[in-house]
Amino acid sequence: MRNDPATVSPEHRAEALKERVYVTFTSLAVVLAMQSHSTEELSAGEAASTLSITVVGTLLAVFVADVVSHLAVHATVPTSAEIRRMAAVSFGAFATVVLPLVFIGFAALDRWSIDAALRASTIALTLSLIAIGFLAVRRVKLAWWQRLVVLGAEFAVGAAVVGLELLAHG
Repeated sequence: MRNDPATVSPEHRAEALKERVYVTFTSLAVVLAMQSHSTEELSAGEAASTLSITVVGTLLAVFVADVVSHLAVHATVPTSAEIRRMAAVSFGAFATVVLPLVFIGFAALDRWSIDAALRASTIALTLSLIAIGFLAVRRVKLAWWQRLVVLGAEFAVGAAVVGLELLAHG
């Protein structure tokens, strides 16, 4: 299966978007948790490793969940093609943390403070959620204002998650 959007099944696109949402929210939670602690004690290396380990762990958990659910539903081991698709969906979501890792890299190079890198990461991850939402609704046959309502609702849920994270770590 190629990654050309015209040849990728709607189910595959839906799975990929879903995984990106999970990883983006997970990354946002980690970044907000790191921001809530004294950034004077947090190095760029620690921030990068914390974010990377959390995301890789999440992606491994998603991959295992896909394999286990396939076993439960189909009562067969996934074929190699199905394993490749599951891996592509799961590990393709790592792309959502590339920009935050770049920002943290700027902090490692003393171009930014770790606080600025984490703040920029929060903004980038929030904008990523909006972009993912746009990708989800762009093909839906809705009036423009209905799409806007869906995106607004997604933004509101995202803002609520950010608020809860800040409350939990505040």
